Amino acid sequence: MPAAVRGLDEAAAYLTSCVTGGLLPSAVLEVGRADQVLGRIACATRDDAVYDLASLTKVLATGLLAARLLAQRRLDLDTPVADLVPDWQRRDRIDVRIRDLLAHASGLPPHLPLYEQHHGADAVVAASANADLVTDPRRTAIYSDLGFVVLGRALERADGQPLDAQMGAVRRACTQAPLGFAPVPAGHDVQPTGHSAWRGRDLVGEVHDDNAAAMGGVAGHAGLFGSAGGVGDVARHVLQGLRGQDTALAPAWALRTFSRRSPVPGSSRALAWDTSLPTSSCGGYVSDRAIGHTGHTGTSVWIDPAYDRYVVLLTNRVAGRAGASDMLRIRRRVHELIGAARPGAWHA
Repeated sequence: MPAAVRGLDEAAAYLTSCVTGGLLPSAVLEVGRADQVLGRIACATRDDAVYDLASLTKVLATGLLAARLLAQRRLDLDTPVADLVPDWQRRDRIDVRIRDLLAHASGLPPHLPLYEQHHGADAVVAASANADLVTDPRRTAIYSDLGFVVLGRALERADGQPLDAQMGAVRRACTQAPLGFAPVPAGHDVQPTGHSAWRGRDLVGEVHDDNAAAMGGVAGHAGLFGSAGGVGDVARHVLQGLRGQDTALAPAWALRTFSRRSPVPGSSRALAWDTSLPTSSCGGYVSDRAIGHTGHTGTSVWIDPAYDRYVVLLTNRVAGRAGASDMLRIRRRVHELIGAARPGAWHA
């Protein structure tokens, strides 16, 4: 594995200090460009270790599957959600469209502990679709797991297959490395994600998110597992598309459609993806064309077509001491070390 990217050694030393200091149990970092991996390092694990990707599911599964269905003319982003999800019938949301769910602009709340009273995918989808709105649709963007629970069901109706079966097409198109919903194939080093009080056990190889667990581990908002190599494979295809090249994953126009920032007032969200702000976890050495996403378990991917660069950082911070604010600091520091070392780098 080449390690030609500047700043990778410094980032590796920093992540090693986070591991030895007890903040992170392990970490894998991959940096690349559209045509190749530039470097990958692992701390306290193998470089092909598999992680619970958490909310990276929203972009690497749900968002990409929606882009593929759009390109195949099997999904119209302006389709009312109620046309695909029969549970979506309350009058205050009847005009919400698929693109509103993708842009986190449906008005649904961020999270509810639905697993406490609802078991099975159908029950959790119905509860999500009927949750009280916290704002009018399209008034603002509120990052919502519940919206992507509903969106996952909409994509299953549009395609006629469950999400985990649809992910098979993504793997065939762009990756032979681990990337998919559980169970993880035997022989892979799966990283633990701590204790679930609801399930009463330590988690290894089953989804950390309890709502996703109540759905059987396959959901639109969480449930995907993968290695840095698997995430990086998809990132290279997305990067190629953003730079104008049609890919086996989806044509360039579809991938670019999903990268454009939403017109919702005050939102940094694109369709499924987030875009860069000065406060984002990607740090300041990125362009205003960068897109990315983070995951609660300690994962992230950022893709910048202006600089032909992507960065994948996978950790299992929920099994260590790092809180959410610690993880934001860790992500920014890693990206700053890599970005500052790039020739001609500038700080946003």
